Amino acid sequence: MTRQSKFLSALAGEVQAIPPVWFMRQAGRYLPEYRKLRTKAGSFLELCFNPELASEVTLQPIRRFDLDAAILFADILLIPDAMGQNLTFGEGEGPRLAPVITPENIDRFRRQDVLKTLAPVFETVRRTRAALDPTKALIGFAGAPWTVATYMLAGQSMRDPAALREWYYRDPAFLKTLIDLLSEITIDYLNAQIEAGADAVQLFDTWAGGLPWPVLNAVSVGPLNKIAQGVKKAHPETPVILFPKGVGEKAAEYAMLATCDGLSIDYGMNPAWARGYLSGHTTVQGGLDPLVVIKGGEEMKRAADNLLKIFSDVPYIFNLGHGFTPETPPENVAALVRHLRGAE
Repeated sequence: MTRQSKFLSALAGEVQAIPPVWFMRQAGRYLPEYRKLRTKAGSFLELCFNPELASEVTLQPIRRFDLDAAILFADILLIPDAMGQNLTFGEGEGPRLAPVITPENIDRFRRQDVLKTLAPVFETVRRTRAALDPTKALIGFAGAPWTVATYMLAGQSMRDPAALREWYYRDPAFLKTLIDLLSEITIDYLNAQIEAGADAVQLFDTWAGGLPWPVLNAVSVGPLNKIAQGVKKAHPETPVILFPKGVGEKAAEYAMLATCDGLSIDYGMNPAWARGYLSGHTTVQGGLDPLVVIKGGEEMKRAADNLLKIFSDVPYIFNLGHGFTPETPPENVAALVRHLRGAE
């Protein structure tokens, strides 16, 4: 593990004058070098399963911006694909998964050797860790069970994934079986990433917002705690970061979990509230609206300074409140990093 890492020090509770910085979706379509390599790879899935190219993509933003952490280039839907749900990405469309998972066919998804299928991902981790400077952390990740389940249940992305909470009332046994299955696979998946060289892991629950408390507790808070416990049992020193997007003040329920070393906040959350109610329990990460980076200039710098001021006396990791969009100018990202480090 890279003990010299500013990123890991922040997760361990160290307050730093200049916080570590990395960005969600920091490797992607806004970078010309990514677009060039993406064309070379063929399909998006071929890129994810090509360790040489996926490692190169993971490293691209580190080379360009000298960030404090790299995050594995993969996709949250690699698990259902490895479980036997065929994953495709149509041009200009979101993901498609077939067949849709149901109470009648769920048993067929239990019988797959998921880790064997995902072996190229672990090779990507090994290659990337070997290429990274020891001061840079490598973050592994997975989609949270509820977020992954929404795609598996719908066969595609939905305008309102929270509507799938109907399963909680209509067939709670089936939903629990699916969430439990995904939780167990995710534990194994993250542990394999750590054993390959990941220094920390993050769980993305992108579609946790909009769920009433009993449902949120059953499909998100409880399962994320279970996964984090499974990671901690195998790797007690590895930090676990949770990102339950859109949950508002219910974020405190995640922050108070003993297994939560870091909590990402989205751009819709009041950072002052997060400082008051979350920072006493865990290291807060994120909060910057990714769209302000498109604007750039003084407005971007003021937004960044506001976060730095609010979290100046507590452990904090600078990040976005969600990922970069393809329209983001790379020069604005570079200017933001220089500003955070006092270079301009």
